[in-house]
Amino acid sequence: MLHGETIQSALPQDIPWWMADHFVFFGVLYLVIFTLAAGLAYNFYKSLMQTKEDTSKH
Repeated sequence: MLHGETIQSALPQDIPWWMADHFVFFGVLYLVIFTLAAGLAYNFYKSLMQTKEDTSKH
């Protein structure tokens, strides 16, 4: 990849990680996506456990 050339894909294997601006931008982007996905998974799991607990009492 030449300096100033844009990337064609946001997949991790296609990103020039040696360029600091790409490293920071995509590193933060993937961290935010992971955090949102982990929070969504946690809430989904907790709601399933709460539903299971509520239905077993009836």
